[in-house]
Amino acid sequence: MKRVGIDLGGTYIKGGIVDEENRIIARGATPTMAEREAEEIIRDMAALVKKLTEEAGMTLRDIAGIGIGSPGTIDAGSGVVLYSNNIRWENVPLADLLAGMLTEDADCGAIKVRVSNDANCAALGELVCDTDSGIQSAVLLTLGTGVGSGIILNGKLYEGEQPGGAELGHMVICHGGRQCSCGRKGCLEAYVSASALVEDARQAAREAEDSALYALCGLNGKHVIEAVRQKDAAAVKVFERYLEYLGCGIVNIINIFRPEVIYLGGGICEGFDLMEETLQKYVRENCFGGEIAAAAQIKKAAHGNDAGIIGAAALID
Repeated sequence: MKRVGIDLGGTYIKGGIVDEENRIIARGATPTMAEREAEEIIRDMAALVKKLTEEAGMTLRDIAGIGIGSPGTIDAGSGVVLYSNNIRWENVPLADLLAGMLTEDADCGAIKVRVSNDANCAALGELVCDTDSGIQSAVLLTLGTGVGSGIILNGKLYEGEQPGGAELGHMVICHGGRQCSCGRKGCLEAYVSASALVEDARQAAREAEDSALYALCGLNGKHVIEAVRQKDAAAVKVFERYLEYLGCGIVNIINIFRPEVIYLGGGICEGFDLMEETLQKYVRENCFGGEIAAAAQIKKAAHGNDAGIIGAAALID
């Protein structure tokens, strides 16, 4: 049966009806307006679900369930958002509230609703859409303002045995290193997020006024990639160091999980062609077992925002 996938973001609630081939056959979005009470936001989510089913010529009886990818720390077993800074939620029973709202508005019986972290859903979406490879184990790193992660083992989403697990962006790669947003020092996120790359580039620009970086006002991650393509010396140096940090984190992940694929997503990956060979070489040279043990293939996450919707729908089995 078809399923509904919802990607809950701080700006928009995006949704889609996903068919048995993991194709989005109807899609829509509504503003989150995250300053509102949780119940108001969830009411809009329910309205979006009903709109999508109507546009697809379906009723709620025709869907197997609804999966939701939410930012924050999620208790997947109960469908509760324990804490999310992005939407300022704490202990919100998202699954029960959405199911209740839909059930009270339609004669459809109990509706299955599942909730997971948004990065987990993106990882699951990338894997189920990667149909040519037949892979069963993968890890996704999203390199954005922070570093999100999702782990798929033997075709199943791995979230840890307790809420708050599988946060690979908060493994320490440099003890006593840079301050991280989580409160610890030396986390992977503090070195390989887009924010970290931009801060390093700004520092390099201050020290090299003749660099292309210095000329770029309002510096962001895309500007750094642009300067690297121009072979600007300061930008290349910053980016090479960034890739060493990222390679270190990827090697740690491979040594622990030994996945078949590492997916990389986020705006930084517009420069994936500048990253792939260096990262693959770093992995071959530094993974435990060296050339004897298999090293994961590093791939660019290919499905963008659709991965979150498709992966959320895939929570419904």
